[in-house]
Amino acid sequence: MGYNKLLAEKVRDLLKPNDGLTEKQMFGGLAFMLHGNMACGVVGEELMVRVGPDNYDTALSERYTRPMDYTGRPLKGMVYVEEDAIAADLDGWVNKGVEFVGTLPPK
Repeated sequence: MGYNKLLAEKVRDLLKPNDGLTEKQMFGGLAFMLHGNMACGVVGEELMVRVGPDNYDTALSERYTRPMDYTGRPLKGMVYVEEDAIAADLDGWVNKGVEFVGTLPPK
């Protein structure tokens, strides 16, 4: 499938100040991990964000989002964010992923 390399570079730049940043090929794209926990990633032209189960419904109520269904079933706590929302608030979406994984223990 691949991923938008320019978008990945923008996400990487936003995440650089965080400790424990690594990258891994996942879900047909590139995932960004903090201390071993996936925060967000880029698949095709979309951003995938791990918002967590408590923020899932709120994230899905926003425009240009949909459930992440890589396996054919929605993954609770994970959303895809389309290009229009990325252009309007990439930093905000990346921060949602960072905030959620900040609640998890390092792996």
